[in-house]
Order: sequence, then structure tokens, then C-alpha cells
Amino acid sequence: MSQSICGKSRIVGFRFSLYPMSDQFVDVIKGALNETDTSKVWLKTDDISTCIRGKAVHVFDVAKCVYLHAAKTGLHVVLNGTFSIGCPGDSEGDSYMMVDDVRSNEADLFELKIEAPTQFALYPMNNSGYMDLIADVVEIAKVKGTFSGGIHYASRLDGNAHDVFATLEDSFMATQEKVSHVTMTVNIAANSPSRKKA
Repeated sequence: MSQSICGKSRIVGFRFSLYPMSDQFVDVIKGALNETDTSKVWLKTDDISTCIRGKAVHVFDVAKCVYLHAAKTGLHVVLNGTFSIGCPGDSEGDSYMMVDDVRSNEADLFELKIEAPTQFALYPMNNSGYMDLIADVVEIAKVKGTFSGGIHYASRLDGNAHDVFATLEDSFMATQEKVSHVTMTVNIAANSPSRKKA
């Protein structure tokens, strides 16, 4: 399949909002961000959301770490956001693309096991064969054992956060090798009281 040319930048961005279902939401959000090593990404937080930009390896590392630090509080939290690469309107600024590929947060959180039920949707932009690309991503999730079915406007993943984020990263990166402009929306919950106990 030939690659559709869109944006040339290989900067990955992730704009997200973290929603702790608690009146202590400010402490949970700030705590999760402060406990995460963000030294290898550009980061900007405003009154609505946080944006991180940089190499894919570090953007996904930081995203997972923020989620895990919020989730380990035991509170019901939701991480909602959009990953993007290759947007034609993107700029080369505000990114840390010259850093190494060592994940800053992986070692500290490797032993932390938290379930991460997720709904995600992949959008290969400007590509008429997008359904085939989405089917490829479903296969990636099935191989990883995290795919739990299609739902309206999204696909469902279940498993511990490390496996789920690995599925998201592999899906996103495999697609961007075929289509230069890709976005992916994610809605990831933790500790929801509505989940049935096994």
C-alpha cells in the first residue's frame, strides 16, 4: 500500500484531559503530572487539557504514566484524549525530538498492575483504504489479547494498563507507517464502580 503524503513532521502529539471522580480532582491531576517524568516531552497544561509532544516512545510513556499515577489512587478516573501524527498544520516547534529512546517512566511503574478498560478509534486520514487499516489494528489487538469487541464508533480493549497502552502504541505506529497523518482517540477508565466484580 502506498503511503498517502500529508504532514511530514514525525512529532507525535497527545492532547488529553484527566477526570478524577472526586472533589480532590485538583490534587489527583497535579499529583499524576508531578509524579511523571516529563523531561523528554514538551508539555503545556491549560484550564481544559494538557498537550504533550515529542517522540512517540516518550509520548506514550508519559501518557501511560499519568494514567497509572491517577489510577493508583483507587479513585474512579478517566483519561480522554487524542493522539496525532503528521497533521499538515503541525509545526516543528515545541517538541523534544533529539532525545534518546529510553523510556523515563517504564522502570518505576513496571510492577504496577491496574486494569485499563478502553474505547479507542483510529482515523487514518486521507486514505480510501481506511477500513483495511482499521482491520489490521484489530488484528494487532487480538494478538496482544486485549481486543474485546467492536462497539459503535470505537473498539474495546481490556487488560492491564501495560498491555493496553502497548496495543495502542503498536496500533498507532503501525498505521503511521502506511498513512502519514493519523489520529487516534482514546477513552480509558480505571476503578469504575459500575464494572462487575469477577
